[in-house]
Amino acid sequence: MEVMEAIAARRSIRRYSSRPVSEGLIRQILEAGRLAPSASNLQTWKFKVVTEPHIRKALREAAYDQRFVEEAPVVIVACADLVALGDRLKRTLELLRAGAVKPSAGMILWYVRQRGSKEEARGFLHAVINVTIAVQNMVLAATSLGLGTCWVRAFEEEKVAKVLRLPPEYPPIFLLPLGYPAESPRPRPRRPLEEILL
Repeated sequence: MEVMEAIAARRSIRRYSSRPVSEGLIRQILEAGRLAPSASNLQTWKFKVVTEPHIRKALREAAYDQRFVEEAPVVIVACADLVALGDRLKRTLELLRAGAVKPSAGMILWYVRQRGSKEEARGFLHAVINVTIAVQNMVLAATSLGLGTCWVRAFEEEKVAKVLRLPPEYPPIFLLPLGYPAESPRPRPRRPLEEILL
């Protein structure tokens, strides 16, 4: 499948078959994320692959009981790698590790905007954007391989971090359920090109 075909074919899948996804396919999808561009080539991402049913169930509960999070045979948890930012986020990392700042993207962004420097705020924003680009690469790779995904941002970050025992310097940004689709949704409407040009 060509890139433009994968872009056009991609859908948010919320029903998955129980068919397992091979480790080889998972690795191809992770490789697509690894190859993503990033600001200053810092590659500010970490990925946790979850296949265990009891952990997927706990992720479902942390994701406001969205059933498909548990139903998908794989969930890739995409985290920001704040360590990769080095000195740009040094003070924030110290506070995260000391427990003075909660390890959620929203709380970190609030902190760096209120009390951090412009450099810290920019660094954190770049980390999140980098993760977003990497996940989009993975979504398109999955589509090209006949797999379905759904971007999930609606979840309680602290619960996800606790379930996965994530260090505070790797806050979860997205959940990406992954599997063979058990539905074929129609395309969602998109505004015409003329409406999005300035």
